[in-house]
Amino acid sequence: MLLRTADPFRDFDRLTQQLLGTTSRPAVMPMDAWREGDRFVIEFDLPGISRDTIDLDVERNVLTVRAERVARNGDWEMLASERPRGAFSRQLVLGDNLDLDRIEASYEAGVLRLVVPVAEKAKPRRIQIGSGQEAVEGSTKAQAIEA
Repeated sequence: MLLRTADPFRDFDRLTQQLLGTTSRPAVMPMDAWREGDRFVIEFDLPGISRDTIDLDVERNVLTVRAERVARNGDWEMLASERPRGAFSRQLVLGDNLDLDRIEASYEAGVLRLVVPVAEKAKPRRIQIGSGQEAVEGSTKAQAIEA
């Protein structure tokens, strides 16, 4: 059984941790990101969050993740409330080298996983080297067009 004691300093400390966050429990949703070949993978921890409350938006190169943990309503007295509730939001600025039109998202076991492929224009490519004669002819044609 949990006992509730009236300690205003403990309650104030708990409120400060929830609002400002700590290194062990940040106020925003924790995230890991890494690269696997031609794609970037981003995972957000969202335990206890319903899939229906998760919203993903991309505007220009800014990815916004929103989620909500709804407070439980009932006819009882709360004895301990340490898990944050309400709306959470996190924004990431993604580089121009990513294909934001092909982002894949999945949600399983409280982890939101985003896979963002590298854009074709950003992938390494091989450049053909022509002979010196082709380069000279190309520059001559360009000069003729300019004239």
